[in-house]
Amino acid sequence: MTPTADSPADRRVLEAVGVALSALPAHARLAVAFSGGVDSSVLLDATVRVAGASRCVALHVHHGLSAHADEWLAHCEAFAQDRGVEFAAQRVDVSREQGVSVEAAARDARYRALDTMCAARDVHTLWLAQHTDDQAETVLLQLLRGAGLAGLAAMAPEYLPAGASAVRVRPLLHLLRAQLEQYASARHLRWIDDESNADIRYARNALRHEVTPALAVHFPGFRDALARTAAHAASAQRLLDELARIDMGVVGRDEGRALSHDALLILDDDRALNLLRYWMRALGLAAASTARLVDALRQLRKIGETGEGHALRIDHAGQALRSYRGLVYWEAGDSSEPADETSLTVRAVSEFAWQGEAIWWLPQWRGTFVFAAVGAVADINAAPEHHDSIPVSVLRRALLSVRSRSGGERMRMSVGQNSPSRTLKNLFQERGIPAWKRDVPLLYVGDELLFVPLLGVNRAALSEPVDAAEPHVRILWRADLLIA
Repeated sequence: MTPTADSPADRRVLEAVGVALSALPAHARLAVAFSGGVDSSVLLDATVRVAGASRCVALHVHHGLSAHADEWLAHCEAFAQDRGVEFAAQRVDVSREQGVSVEAAARDARYRALDTMCAARDVHTLWLAQHTDDQAETVLLQLLRGAGLAGLAAMAPEYLPAGASAVRVRPLLHLLRAQLEQYASARHLRWIDDESNADIRYARNALRHEVTPALAVHFPGFRDALARTAAHAASAQRLLDELARIDMGVVGRDEGRALSHDALLILDDDRALNLLRYWMRALGLAAASTARLVDALRQLRKIGETGEGHALRIDHAGQALRSYRGLVYWEAGDSSEPADETSLTVRAVSEFAWQGEAIWWLPQWRGTFVFAAVGAVADINAAPEHHDSIPVSVLRRALLSVRSRSGGERMRMSVGQNSPSRTLKNLFQERGIPAWKRDVPLLYVGDELLFVPLLGVNRAALSEPVDAAEPHVRILWRADLLIA
């Protein structure tokens, strides 16, 4: 039952929360990002009134940027407890690297922490307290930065970022800051005033304190007008995304992890750039400037004329854009480094004393080694499923270990001591396996390489001749999403 509203602002806030709540499944829990400021205090208070305390969890992020951060944490916990709401907090370290905006670093750290806390509680909806004034400021900032439609679309009422576990919802996005302040005053709420909000060295604060007051005098409805601009931009961006999805159906390869070089170059520049932007967002990469993307497309067109894919040099956000065997893809690292010389991610070595187990789950690799029994092998070359089989005595010879690629590893694919060994890189290239699929766990027995996913068994690790009477197993690698 909706609680009684005492004022117009009260009614508007409760109605907005009620609309957002009606979109959720019955009894579904939701999280409120709770900084303790007036906006999030209003949102949490109203959510408890409409949804009930049992459906809510208040999540607080302790940035440590203010000397008062510990006091804010204590205030937020007490505020939630007064309303019978579950409370959780997480401390984060904000990057102070040169050239990195403190605002941006704090925002990224905050959302990572909030998503982690949601996942830990199996909560799939995260409510944020941004409002119309915030939306207007965001549109102005994006205009001043020369952003495209995606930037001008500003903050969506609801969205699920790539890789996030919780949908982010902004129930108050159509309400003014003044309405939230009226609600807070009428409800006698206590909230935190972050002293950094008055620091006009930050672009958003400068707009809030020095630009928007002047706009309000001459253009009283500017906030609503800018919010409409964001809505128009979002609508146009959806059409561009739909066009990109159509193009991705033609140009995309390997479930969108790569693009066909030739098919991309058939598109005109505007359409190709639109597809590149969409592709990068789908991969969870940070947006690139128009200049960077124009340069990337120029180089890709040049490669199409010369065929020299190794000459591509585009670096962005810790990734390098590569062109290989007619495919365009992103690979971790720098373009000045040789492509795919080492593993994309170095992981700790894992060890396992095999005693006949059917599986070895490796969560850090997000997959499982499966040891499938195939019985005795009369002729190792008799059937494909036996060619990669291994006598069980080999697996018991020493500890099994899993390691990342470090570069230069070799294996022998054929039976016979005189057959040559080859580097993993050459074998991957020979089989046309794209670089982003080569970050696989290497299985060792003792210090000897035994098995490589996508390639098979290293014959150099097996004794010859093979004892046909001995039980064998076939080793398979299954990603977490594929094992059932």
